[in-house]
Amino acid sequence: MYTPAITGTGVFTPDNVITNAELVAAFNAYADKVNAENADAIASGEVEPLQHSSEEFILKASGIENRYVMDKTGVLDPDVMHPLLRQRSDDEPGIMTEMAVDACKKALAQAGRAPEDVDLVICAASNHERAYPAIAIEIQQALGIKGFGFDMNVACSSATFGIQAAADMIRSGSVKSALVVNPEICSGHLEWRDRDCHFIFGDVATATLIERVEDANGPYFEILSTRCATEFSNNIRNNNGYLRRSRPDGVVDRRDMQFMQNGRKVFKEVLPMVSKHIADHMDSEGLNSSDLKRLWLHQANKTMNDFIGKKVLGREPEPGEQPNILQDYANTSSAGSIIAFSKYSDDFADGEVGLICSFGAGYSVGSVIVRRHG
Repeated sequence: MYTPAITGTGVFTPDNVITNAELVAAFNAYADKVNAENADAIASGEVEPLQHSSEEFILKASGIENRYVMDKTGVLDPDVMHPLLRQRSDDEPGIMTEMAVDACKKALAQAGRAPEDVDLVICAASNHERAYPAIAIEIQQALGIKGFGFDMNVACSSATFGIQAAADMIRSGSVKSALVVNPEICSGHLEWRDRDCHFIFGDVATATLIERVEDANGPYFEILSTRCATEFSNNIRNNNGYLRRSRPDGVVDRRDMQFMQNGRKVFKEVLPMVSKHIADHMDSEGLNSSDLKRLWLHQANKTMNDFIGKKVLGREPEPGEQPNILQDYANTSSAGSIIAFSKYSDDFADGEVGLICSFGAGYSVGSVIVRRHG
């Protein structure tokens, strides 16, 4: 048996930023437009008018201030309200591959590795641009990696589930190194016309290089333990699949084919599940809350993260113990906890321990306990 370690991470950040102020202006213009078109029906009580959004509402509901996206032009156009992403030809790299390659190169550079040192690519993400061929195999080809690759989707937990899969293969000896990459184009699956969720997501790609401890070139995070769990729920759902179903009237612009959630139920049901999962995982490894230097949590909602941090640590987290990147990136699905880890792990001293955790639709939750060396 071999010991797996995280030796490098990389983050690709799109060039386009949408502030809350920009988003609110676009949404409110859209709402005014729809309300004007339905003025008579609204006056008669047949249709409810769309309510305005506000910067205060968004910040209080989520803690989000900005988000990065691959295209902002369409999102901010009240007549469009979705990203304008060009359909790539079959001879061009897919947009997910384009994002992933950038993140992977950064992870490889941090670890002092080249593509030929990698045996496996796992593309673990919530939002895939096609059914097949696997995005991971296209990333593999673009980087010049031998070996094999495959896609996986466990929604917002995809990164930690991917890390467990890669770590298990390294432990068994079937591979020596693996890239777990999370290219998330959440903007394409968000309903920007829905006031309750129009502010939630952003786009990003992260990559994590995992190797055998003995092969590490420099400082690394030993993966002490991984744990995953799932429990079925419809409270976070997206029906936009490869079977393009339509309503009986033939309309395919269905609201349920974008991101949907019952926020109150998610908050009530997911938080206890995640808190207990982390506590049980730590207990199985003989760790107490005082043994953790930091929690790198899934970046869905500041209130949720604050709750989990307090529950796990048994007190209010100190600054830096449970860092958020939500204010800058918004919810980036599976990539969120890896962005936090990548940006807030350099200050670890030899022997210090931290925990990465992601959670979301499924319900799903995955956690990874790591110890710094070097």
